[in-house]
Amino acid sequence: MLSRPKIIAVVAGFVSAVGFAPLDLWPVTLLAFALLLHLVRAAPNRRGALARGYWFGVGHFTLGLNWIAHAFTFQDKMPWWLGYGAVVLLAFYLAIFPAVAAGLAWRWGRKDGLTLALVGAAAWIVTEWLRAILFTGFAWNPLGVVLIKPGTAMLATVIGTYALSGIVVLLAGCLLLLADRRGARAGLFRDGPAISALALLTVLLGGPALVKAMASTPVKAAGPLIRVVQPNIGQEQKHDPAFDRVNFERLATLSAKPAPGPRLLLWPEAAVPDFLEQEAWARDRLARLLGPDDMLLTGGIALIGDDQDRVIGARNSLFAIGYDAGIAGRYDKAHLVPYGEYLPMRPILSLIGISRLVPGDLDFWPGPGPRSLKVPGFGKVGVQICYEIIFSGQVVDRRDRPDFLFNPSNDAWFGPWGPPQHLAQARLRAIEEGMPVVRSTPTGISAVIDADGRLLATVAPAKAGFIETRLPPVHAPTPFARYGNVLPLAFAVFLVCAAIARRRFAR
Repeated sequence: MLSRPKIIAVVAGFVSAVGFAPLDLWPVTLLAFALLLHLVRAAPNRRGALARGYWFGVGHFTLGLNWIAHAFTFQDKMPWWLGYGAVVLLAFYLAIFPAVAAGLAWRWGRKDGLTLALVGAAAWIVTEWLRAILFTGFAWNPLGVVLIKPGTAMLATVIGTYALSGIVVLLAGCLLLLADRRGARAGLFRDGPAISALALLTVLLGGPALVKAMASTPVKAAGPLIRVVQPNIGQEQKHDPAFDRVNFERLATLSAKPAPGPRLLLWPEAAVPDFLEQEAWARDRLARLLGPDDMLLTGGIALIGDDQDRVIGARNSLFAIGYDAGIAGRYDKAHLVPYGEYLPMRPILSLIGISRLVPGDLDFWPGPGPRSLKVPGFGKVGVQICYEIIFSGQVVDRRDRPDFLFNPSNDAWFGPWGPPQHLAQARLRAIEEGMPVVRSTPTGISAVIDADGRLLATVAPAKAGFIETRLPPVHAPTPFARYGNVLPLAFAVFLVCAAIARRRFAR
């Protein structure tokens, strides 16, 4: 049986996830995290604090990741209801990270509300970063993404997404201080210097970025012409050979005839089922959609063979196809989705009836990581296929900075919650890197995002359509683009130092 504080923690965690897309109720998230800090402060011991943080995490991730259950409805080999169990099991694992953050906050900050907020924010930054890198990483829904709607996400240009998550915890701590009558009577003026220092730091870090976000208007782009295609091909049709011709005709129709001048055509992840490197006829029919100066970027599959020409694996790839039907370049996805693109411990799990969510018995192999793809006539393109775009600080080759990021994706199997959450995280990458992001998906949400994270154009979910526009300009590298996740970790260290100073000042 769960104790009353643990039940409250589960409910608070569940409610905290409504700040993510598509609901975007970010004030509720702040209140829920303020309640978490209160529960942690009131815990009788470290074990109690860990438990309250853990059960908060279970609720938080169960609702926030509910879209994963929808993926199981497309897998005939496993029952659809197994998806809900998978969400809860994943939440049980991911809740370890909020538990650690809560335990650290209790250990060093339980006697003082402001110290609790400072240590809690620092711990959340570090544990969220660890969540993104341990065991291949699962960075979905960083807490800082809830600040996309109020517009304060421009802070990410300076301190990155994980530090933005720490800002959310700090704001929740401020709410707790305001709600604490004892703190209001006895501690408000005592906390003044520390609060003023935090406010000054926020202004110094984020002030210029926020002023720019509020004062600027979308720039009229002068880049090359791009056409982003969304064919509205559902997951139930995508892997059915009977629909191959119909699906290609949709893509071809939405791509339209070549226009005068160069045009970059952008198709979704795995848009074509053909093996483009082996099948010349497949490249030829793609080339017929292009003008002499056009290029097509399309998702596809690259086969991996052994010395005896046997197929032993595959790569989830993006191909650059030219008017001459040649392959001008290829990018291979590096961050693969466990159970989606490969089956861990395949010999064991296959015996008990567990299979990949994507049809097929051939596992995908990972590529080398971020690199810029040189597309003749269109400069350098950074490619992040689907899930890869969620990994803050891991999306750009910093030694060869691209002109924009292309994020071909397949969100068709993630229900109504997954696609808007994916889009919000892509917007954070644009802000962090100071770089436009273009998304093409089969069923939505396809989008063109400028280097300030603004949505310039979208195609609504479950609709066929296209976006034809000029590519937005890239900004000079932001501080985060230069130094990456060193900055949020440095911010966490600063918060710890502020907490130590606060404790000494309190004595």
